[in-house]
Amino acid sequence: MVASGKPGKTGSIVEVRRGRKVLDIAVQDRERMRELAREFEQPLTAVQMASMDELTLLTNLHGFMVLAQLWLDACEQLEKPVSLLYFDLEYFRQINETYGRVEGDKALKTFADVLRVAFRESDVVGRVGGDEFAVLLTGSTAVEEAGIRARLQEMLNERIATAHRGYDICFSIEQMEFDPVVHKTVEGLMTAVDFARHQGAVRF
Repeated sequence: MVASGKPGKTGSIVEVRRGRKVLDIAVQDRERMRELAREFEQPLTAVQMASMDELTLLTNLHGFMVLAQLWLDACEQLEKPVSLLYFDLEYFRQINETYGRVEGDKALKTFADVLRVAFRESDVVGRVGGDEFAVLLTGSTAVEEAGIRARLQEMLNERIATAHRGYDICFSIEQMEFDPVVHKTVEGLMTAVDFARHQGAVRF
């Protein structure tokens, strides 16, 4: 009885140790990402100030490409995955035509603020077109689109209700995980996402 019980006990100890090891690795990964954020603070700030979209205070397309490539290179060195989320505001033209340009600008700023709050400091958020936004998710594989959509829509609805606006801010999401062999760079990833958007299909 004693002999048969020992392997089970040993197995449990091994499982606990493995669990702790996985947890330790996850903690180390998060700490490393924080360290990188601190290391990148000055160059990130410089790029953001030089390439800031004046309306939304996010980085513009140029700034996004520079910052995203910087983080992509870091993630490749750490062997961490990277994913890109591409957002396109729907019915934005109707908002401009019905409520005016000023209200359209407010809608853009509201969406930008929600993106800024919703994602981490190690993620790169930018306004890459008139009503188009992109987020580079560092250390992340493809995420659940429905969950992101629901979270962002809830935040948007709260802000719209508070401001008593007569319209909704709707958006589409395109998602793609970075493949170093296929995409090679952030520019390659953005090109692939743009192609997928126009084809009406997204690669995961």
